[in-house]
Amino acid sequence: MAIIEQRLADMGLELPEPLKVREGLRMPFVWVRVRGNRAYISGHVACNRDGTLAAPLGKVGAEVSPEQGYASARLVALAHLASLKRAIGDLDRVTAWLRVFAMVNVAPSFNETPLVTNGYSDLILELYGPNIGAHARSSIGMAIPLNAPVNCEAEVEIDG
Repeated sequence: MAIIEQRLADMGLELPEPLKVREGLRMPFVWVRVRGNRAYISGHVACNRDGTLAAPLGKVGAEVSPEQGYASARLVALAHLASLKRAIGDLDRVTAWLRVFAMVNVAPSFNETPLVTNGYSDLILELYGPNIGAHARSSIGMAIPLNAPVNCEAEVEIDG
């Protein structure tokens, strides 16, 4: 078994199926676009193992606690890893996590988006270590499609 997949298994984590969206919701883009030695990962939301949208839904600081937001961001990282594996075959091909752009669905008074987004970053760093897993990151508050608490996109470098 590949190193990253073994680490996931050791942590008791499984990669989810692709996100299942309601009938009629058109998504005319690819989840991962590979160009040269870069993979651009589209915005993902948290999903369950079967690809259904993960609860809780809502705004962090209102319906969703910061701790639940953190857990949701961690699920987003798993969804990214699943899409990346489908696109490049082996997660060990990632040579650097370059950038993560995190969007947090926030209540008007909530302004601690980095606490939520740390769920994503912490998992990537646990799996890849600081040499490969360290990444630049933005974490902003906004309204999110599907009322998901967190939506992230990312860019990684892969081997040739």
